[in-house]
Amino acid sequence: MKMMILGAGFSGKAIARTCAPDFQTIYGTTRSEAKFAALETGGIIPLAFDGSGISPELKAALASVTHLVQSISPEANGDVFLKLVPRLKDLMPVLGWIGYLSTIGVYGDRKGAWIDEDSPPAPLSNRSRERVLAENQWLETGARENIPVAVLRLAGIYGPGRNPFLNLANGTARRIVKKDQVFNRIRVEDIGRATAFLIDRNIGGIYNVTDHSPSPTQDTVEYAARLMGVSVPPDILFETAELSPMQRSFYGENKRVSNARLRGLGFEFLYPEYRNSFDEMWAKGIWKG
Repeated sequence: MKMMILGAGFSGKAIARTCAPDFQTIYGTTRSEAKFAALETGGIIPLAFDGSGISPELKAALASVTHLVQSISPEANGDVFLKLVPRLKDLMPVLGWIGYLSTIGVYGDRKGAWIDEDSPPAPLSNRSRERVLAENQWLETGARENIPVAVLRLAGIYGPGRNPFLNLANGTARRIVKKDQVFNRIRVEDIGRATAFLIDRNIGGIYNVTDHSPSPTQDTVEYAARLMGVSVPPDILFETAELSPMQRSFYGENKRVSNARLRGLGFEFLYPEYRNSFDEMWAKGIWKG
């Protein structure tokens, strides 16, 4: 089996690490050749792709790909790859499974209520509306070409190399407090494991890939600070916090997202909530990445 990861970033690299034992070759794309060395270190054969066209090298690699993972953000008109490929099987004749990495942002704001995959999307931001469009494009393409498409709706991604410990260490950690606000999260290794789980069963569908423990951001910062033995940053009220428009938009969405569908298939999260995950990262000293 051979895998292509379109946009082999933080999540894509984790998917490659998890899936490596089962794949003969894993390709991964990046916009910049300056990132080739980092991909090669992770066992990924790097290829350039900026969304404007498919190079001869990328085309040659795609011809033998059996599994495709799409991790590149969409544009206003939808998915950046599908716009270049009217029919997938013409470019990838042996393709048998597709994974599309989306976001729980497609659900919009639910005033803190619990939701699942049967909850209809209600995106608030343009980027989330673009995600819904791209999700539908992939699902429709898979149905038309008889290829299973799994849409993985990811919560806030963290892990070694991206976590509150680093923010505390470099002095950028803040505890933004908004009354009754909660967020779901997902450890990046569980993204890799969920992808491998769905590949192993060759199934499609929509799945929330998220922890069991939606909680306030300020609590995670405090927990990390106490593990480190450093001062807990002071509360900053959301109403007075200096935030970018994108940061502020995240706080406009408040929901508790269930992962019961994926667990119902037999998947077990290694990191079902942030506390056991932070405990492990700190105890093993792997938080820096």
